[in-house]
Amino acid sequence: MLTARNLKHSFDYLLFEGVNFSLQPREKVAIVGASGSGKSTLLHILSSFLPPNQGEVEIFGKNIYTLSPSQLIELRRREIGIIFQFHYLFSTFTAYENIEVSAILAGEEIDPSLIERLGIQNVLHQNIQTLSGGQQQRVSIARVLTKKPRLIFADEPTGNLDRENGAEVVAILKEYTDEVNGGLVVVTHDWEVARQLEKVYRLENHQLLPVPPEELEDRGFSPLY
Repeated sequence: MLTARNLKHSFDYLLFEGVNFSLQPREKVAIVGASGSGKSTLLHILSSFLPPNQGEVEIFGKNIYTLSPSQLIELRRREIGIIFQFHYLFSTFTAYENIEVSAILAGEEIDPSLIERLGIQNVLHQNIQTLSGGQQQRVSIARVLTKKPRLIFADEPTGNLDRENGAEVVAILKEYTDEVNGGLVVVTHDWEVARQLEKVYRLENHQLLPVPPEELEDRGFSPLY
């Protein structure tokens, strides 16, 4: 589904180099790292929003940074779902209208069971600015899943949620990934979120390396800062 080879990127300083990464159908992967390590930048590169300084990324067999702008837009519209750390919701729309836009663009229907499971059924017709940060986060997740992408990228998807609601959101993302035979990549600073996924990688000292299972167990509920 997703293959990245020899990625390197820097801004005023080197973030990472020599990064190789792959994702198979039904795989659910977390990427952890300290603030400033480059994990969100890596997510943006993997999800088609930032060309790397070096290396290539293939999604469903296509080298995404060689696609035309129209091909890239179509890939994002149909195949890729991105849950941003900052929600980018339409501030003058209701929660329902924000989700409806995604449904219309993708030619899909809004799933009432998804809305209910995310616990936003009672705020659908409120202006998005009247909702709490956690409610806005769940609306943004509903918006992404409504378009039925096969590949989901999530940047701190539980950042505005308490632990119970955060665990429920991770469970929904995992369940959805299995339903569509898709893939899930989550960037998080929270080891408890990371431990709920099948594989965990750490971006540290400019390298992306797998975290041993025994370390995940030892860390328990400790967040990474």
